Amino acid sequence: MKIQNRVKEIRESRLMSKSELARKAGVSVLTVGRIERGEECRMDTMRKIILALGYSLEEKAKVFQDQE
Repeated sequence: MKIQNRVKEIRESRLMSKSELARKAGVSVLTVGRIERGEECRMDTMRKIILALGYSLEEKAKVFQDQE
């Protein structure tokens, strides 16, 4: 199942590379790529990505649309 998200769009709008986002989130570059393609990831990983993009956890729907 594909997970609708705006990770790539947000990352690029902030002029961040995949490796910079991965470093800030504490995940691998491969993980960032998988998330951007809409592959599933753990809740903990979603939380790290949301925070690394500068959002609060309450704003998670701005990043991951399927997560209400």
